[in-house]
Amino acid sequence: MIPDIDIENSEEPRVLCIVQDTTNAKTVNERLTLNLPASTTVNKLYEDVAHKAGYVNGTFCLAWANTGNMAPLDQASEMSLVLSGFEAGKRNFLQLTDKDGEQPQIASDESGTADSSGLEDSSQDRFIGPLPRDGTVGCSSDYSSPSYSYSSILNKSDTGYVGLVNQAMTCYLNSLLQTLFMTPEFRNALYNWEFEESEEDPVNSIPYQLQRLFVLLQTSKKRAIETTDVTRSFGWDSSEAWQQHDVQELCRVMFDALEQKWKQTEQADLINQLYQGKLKDYVRCLECGYESWRIDTYLDIPLVIRPFGASQAFGSVEEALQAFIQPETLDGPNQYFCERCKKKCDARKGLRFLHFPYLLTLQLKRFDFDYTTMHRIKLNDRMTFPEELDMSPFIDVEDEKSPQTESCTDSGAENEGSCHSDQMSNDFSTDDAVDEGICLDNTSSTERVLKPKSSLTFELFSVMVHSGSAAGGHYYACIKSFSDSQWYSFNDQHVSKITQDDIRKTYGGSSGSRGYYSSAFARCVNLCVFAEFLEVEDFPEHIKRLMQREKESEEQEKRQREIERNTCKIKLFCMHPVKMMMVENKLEVHKDKTLREATEMAYKLMDLEGVVPLDCCRLVKYDEFHEYLERSYEGEEDMPMGLLLGGVKSSYMFDLLLEIRRPDQVFQPYKPGEVMVKVHVVDLKSESIAAPVSVRAYLNQTITEFKQLIAQATGLCAETMRVVLERCYNDLRLLYVPNKTLKAEGFFRSNKVFVESSDSTDHQAVFTDSVLWKLLDRHGNTIRLFVSLPEQSPGSLANRTSCPKASADSEDSLEGAKGSRKSVETILEESTEKLKNLSLQQQQQQQQQHQQQSSSTSDSQKSSEHSDFEHIESPAQEPDAASQSSQTENCTRAASDTENQFPSEDRSDSDANNDRSTSSVDSDILSSSHSSDTLCNADSGPLPLANGLDSHSITSSRRSKAHEGKKETWDTAEEDSGTDSEYDENGKRKADSQYLYFKAEPYSQEDGSGEGQKCLLVHVDKRITLAAFKQNLEPFVGVPSTQFKVFRVYANNQEFESVRLNETLSSFSDDNKITIRLGRALKKGEYRVKVYQLLVNDPEPCKFLLDTVFAKGMTVRQSKEELLPQLKDQCKLDLSIDRFRLRKKTWKNPGTVFLDYHVYEEDINISSNWEVFLEVLEESERMKSMSQLAVLTRRWCPAQMKLEAFREVVLESSSVEELKEKLSELSGIPLENLEFAKGRGTFPCDISVLEIHQDLDWNPKVSTLNVWPLYICDDGAVIFYRDSTEELMELSEEERNELMKKESSRLLKTGHRVSYSPRKEKALKIYLDGGPTKDPGQD
Repeated sequence: MIPDIDIENSEEPRVLCIVQDTTNAKTVNERLTLNLPASTTVNKLYEDVAHKAGYVNGTFCLAWANTGNMAPLDQASEMSLVLSGFEAGKRNFLQLTDKDGEQPQIASDESGTADSSGLEDSSQDRFIGPLPRDGTVGCSSDYSSPSYSYSSILNKSDTGYVGLVNQAMTCYLNSLLQTLFMTPEFRNALYNWEFEESEEDPVNSIPYQLQRLFVLLQTSKKRAIETTDVTRSFGWDSSEAWQQHDVQELCRVMFDALEQKWKQTEQADLINQLYQGKLKDYVRCLECGYESWRIDTYLDIPLVIRPFGASQAFGSVEEALQAFIQPETLDGPNQYFCERCKKKCDARKGLRFLHFPYLLTLQLKRFDFDYTTMHRIKLNDRMTFPEELDMSPFIDVEDEKSPQTESCTDSGAENEGSCHSDQMSNDFSTDDAVDEGICLDNTSSTERVLKPKSSLTFELFSVMVHSGSAAGGHYYACIKSFSDSQWYSFNDQHVSKITQDDIRKTYGGSSGSRGYYSSAFARCVNLCVFAEFLEVEDFPEHIKRLMQREKESEEQEKRQREIERNTCKIKLFCMHPVKMMMVENKLEVHKDKTLREATEMAYKLMDLEGVVPLDCCRLVKYDEFHEYLERSYEGEEDMPMGLLLGGVKSSYMFDLLLEIRRPDQVFQPYKPGEVMVKVHVVDLKSESIAAPVSVRAYLNQTITEFKQLIAQATGLCAETMRVVLERCYNDLRLLYVPNKTLKAEGFFRSNKVFVESSDSTDHQAVFTDSVLWKLLDRHGNTIRLFVSLPEQSPGSLANRTSCPKASADSEDSLEGAKGSRKSVETILEESTEKLKNLSLQQQQQQQQQHQQQSSSTSDSQKSSEHSDFEHIESPAQEPDAASQSSQTENCTRAASDTENQFPSEDRSDSDANNDRSTSSVDSDILSSSHSSDTLCNADSGPLPLANGLDSHSITSSRRSKAHEGKKETWDTAEEDSGTDSEYDENGKRKADSQYLYFKAEPYSQEDGSGEGQKCLLVHVDKRITLAAFKQNLEPFVGVPSTQFKVFRVYANNQEFESVRLNETLSSFSDDNKITIRLGRALKKGEYRVKVYQLLVNDPEPCKFLLDTVFAKGMTVRQSKEELLPQLKDQCKLDLSIDRFRLRKKTWKNPGTVFLDYHVYEEDINISSNWEVFLEVLEESERMKSMSQLAVLTRRWCPAQMKLEAFREVVLESSSVEELKEKLSELSGIPLENLEFAKGRGTFPCDISVLEIHQDLDWNPKVSTLNVWPLYICDDGAVIFYRDSTEELMELSEEERNELMKKESSRLLKTGHRVSYSPRKEKALKIYLDGGPTKDPGQD
């Protein structure tokens, strides 16, 4: 399906412009579409947009949308659209904006409204948008422009008709509605029907909404009106507007819906009276003359353009009608069983017209299906139709008086008014010697009555046209008015006069690529007097009342638009005194309302009645982005808002704030030129930063004056005050020059400063070495993270929280331990020798630290200012000071406290191994008892958080050094990613000038099961390395940092492992989520690898096996040796090391075969989250050298229409001759008859067996494989080969179709290319109950 745009000729490219009107809140979601020639000038574009939007040209601007360039297009430019940056054949997005702050002027009422999307025809000489162009309907000889062939568009006062707005792809609906409106009999009958509001909701009543639409089409002053009310009565939602359907299908469905709605009314049989005809479906025995028949009804006659299997189309409607009633002979296997003869006999089967309706509808079946290409197609052959059609040659006069009650069935109810004529697509017999009469035994020849010819002559009055292809296009209608016999083109919102010559151009066939004629309505001319349209004065009373209501509604809409044009709409903010949060709303106030009245409106809008008095509120000018109060409006309470805000605009560069004061306070005047300063008071003793206090200052004030201003607001001493300005992130500037102005220091509209006033000696220190700087630096770099911890295995938590000792009997102090320390070390030794040594070093070094801490805990922990930054806080704090006298007691209490915070839970083995990255060795390690070295660190109790701090204001806890003396980080860190880290292996600055802050506290996050997920709320300095971050998490996870992995969780819940230990957390931000998973973390030079099995002959050739770890310097054979036990345990694959290989994986394509002696990072490039193929071999490895080439070959057998299985061929060189020799040996095909071709696309290069024989580039004329067009330079290429002497199997049409279905199904399952993939179509339905009932099981 393509958008509703006209398919233009190829002489000149087209430019599609989509314009968003941003000048009004009601139009901001609407789009104006213009399809213009590329040679159109920018000046002309402005005129076209003005007419289509209903604005006066010159009162608005056009600018590019979705780009940084907001400068408007030059309205006076005579440059073409292409030279001005527009792209032909693509969508160009523009924005319609106000000019000089004033909204566009609306054009006069005669030209319609903005909603009508109409054009000012008096000055417009061409069509805009999806209108038929050169050689199409609407062409007139009196139009001189070579680009367009329509006459000038006439405004409503000239044509007298109103257009219909295209909702998106509802052109087919508009065409049908205009045709029904121009049918006097249908319109008058619809007017005579009266809606009973007590019986039905008017919104869901289809006849009532059609009635309203017709009244508006007849009486409205608008250029075009909307059809949304009609489609809403159909039960359609907005998505239906983007579905294009066949106009004939809509006609049948809508007629059926009207019949249902009109039951038990005078109009119950209206559709049948106007549009229903009758025909006979008969079968006549050629031996005895017996005829079996039934009478069917029809609402339209479908006519074949081109008979099935024929290359020549019918030249006229008369020929197609003759073919429609032409009978076919049933003979051979298709013989008919005669009831009279009691045997199968040859027979004639056909259709005969018995009765034609008053309004005859013909449908040309231009849409067909090509079974060769399996594509839907549109037949563009020329087919003529006359202005008057004589149907007397096609009537069965013998049956006019015949009984119509025998075997009569109304097929119209079953097939939406279509006759039973499935045989019409078949080849029609050319035998003219056909008896058109009925059974001679039933009817006498004296009963035959010949109707006069004049009674069967129909006059053409409506042609519905489809311009485009089978995939989509555009509908419009050409309709003849019976009041003046003038033809008009109804093309959505555009109505124009056309001529009879234009109608003839809809026959099709002229342009070769488009056939327009879709369906036609003809009117019987046998009546002496035609029905006339009801005039306004002759309307029934209920229609007059409806017309009056619509007129009043239109006037109200006009007044509302005028109000909208004079309404100021601006954002309004208020710090709500009850909700204690900033509330946002939109204030809509008429430009003539005073500031006092606007304040009262804002007061009510913010629900402040009864909360604060009105006289305690005022409106001030506000900048939300900078949180800056620009000015107040003292003495301007009676000024109109239009003057105060600078006019009515679509958007403002500022906002309004409803400021509230206490009854005992006085509003402070805010003058232009003042700056807003948020002052945070810093307390060095408590290391807290208070909530901000707002102070207003002038840019020409000095620092001394500014300090005095702050002293008045905060009560601090100005003489000892230090003021630090934070201009941007991590930019702290001490304001120490007394006579320097705020402007010179870089103050702007809104600023943030930190002030401190104390007698501390910290004043004497250099600012960057002071405690104040360290505290502010920590404040600016601390982020908050949510860390999800893994579940613990049963009993392991108690073991992990026990404190190790240096003595040999340390195991005796572990309660509930399930294994000795020796057993743990044995497991570690089996995993890696380094891990064992690392654990011993950790014990010794940590015990030394514990001893130092134990000797110092008896003293005050706040003996010096520097002690505030000494230690990392433990996960649990014990307030009892006596607990610190013994290290063992402290560890025990910490363990107990930790158990309370994280109650142990049972976990199955399957859960413990849920993470694919956890190997069997990892599982043994994780199930053993471990002690948390860092759990024994003691620290003082946490300091209270300052009130009112945001998420960045983490200032209550002490910062501490990263762990020292540990070699674990260095031993487990992956190599740096090519950049010099600012930190050493312990996560500390190399300059040793920065202590990094870390604080964690547990919190519970409820999951769907009602159980809380164990989580940590971590406040950490984002300059810390991942290695140091993991070390700090050790006490909470319960295992060393080498035994767990860190995964970053993104917005879509995707998780990615963080593995670069020397990188900092600078890429993290507040409230980011982290998941911790158990499993061995990567060491230096290690990479995590995903292993997939390559199954070349399976429907799914790529199967995931497991995750493993490869290390730099490891050979391929060593990695295969490590894979063997993992493959056996996890994948149940018991392989020999010489019977499988590893090879490169690029998406699903197999690549280079890795030889056993290859070394990772030397011969094979490896990276994080690398993927590799494992391929099981049927025999020992034949690839021994990098000079060899392994290709996958597959034989194509055209005589059997099948492909054989893949077989690998190993070549010693890139010679084509060697490839052919190997293929000849493999298949037995003589060398001179062997042809080959390279497969296309991704492995396995699937292709339909119906296409492979001719679509591939067979037998390329090259001597080597590494040149064009083959370019086979690596292992894994796919080669198809065949015997050139083998003939292709001949298939019947049925066999070909069956094979095509199988191949399409096979290729769809494998995800490869299919020749034809039709779009999913949505059935056209009209819901009589107001809308579809949604399946509760569906989303």
